[in-house]
Amino acid sequence: MNGFKDPRTTWNKRYASAEGMLFGAEPNGWLAAQRARLLAGSRVLCPADGDGRNGVWLASLGLHAVAFDLADVGVEHAMAHARANGFIERSPTASLPGLRACFDSPTGGSLVLCCADIAHWPWEQTPADLIAAIFFQFADPALRSQIFKGFRQSLRPGGLLVIEGYGMRQLAYKTGGPGVAENLYTLGLLGEAFHGWSVLESRDCDAELAEGTAHVGASHIISAVLRKPD
Repeated sequence: MNGFKDPRTTWNKRYASAEGMLFGAEPNGWLAAQRARLLAGSRVLCPADGDGRNGVWLASLGLHAVAFDLADVGVEHAMAHARANGFIERSPTASLPGLRACFDSPTGGSLVLCCADIAHWPWEQTPADLIAAIFFQFADPALRSQIFKGFRQSLRPGGLLVIEGYGMRQLAYKTGGPGVAENLYTLGLLGEAFHGWSVLESRDCDAELAEGTAHVGASHIISAVLRKPD
């Protein structure tokens, strides 16, 4: 699936050995920069959300988030992160694979956390107004194609895809990511995968990342905000 013989064990070890949250407690910078586009009450899906930095932040804005990750330890950290931000746990009202916890945020949002494999996520069960697809690049091209098909299926007409990942120059920087060229992004690749979608904003740049201990240093970043046609 992603270059690891046992992805769940590998990621659990990474989350367990991290000092604090592996990718930091703050939301991804590209996602945070889209704050004006994020409407309270919207449904949002956060695939491969690790220890919950993005899902918790979105729910704190009053959005209704479903976040999932393959790693049990990551999801446990996400639950702790939600509690630390004043979220109140409640009885589950959803029926999703690997459901671990449901929370209400102090601002009227909500968060559902699942431990689930992105390769087997039931996209049709989680219709969304927004998908926050941040750094899940241990998916090879075949799996990536499957995931992108899931995004197209899950996202409602007019909905937004906020996506960010590493570009090709990341192979030289070696500051994060899969280290495999075929897993990396170009804007052309995203344009082809979501042909006919409106590009509201995009960038192909070199930037200094400071996201926990896993994304640190000079990096080649590919980012976009895409709107699904009405």
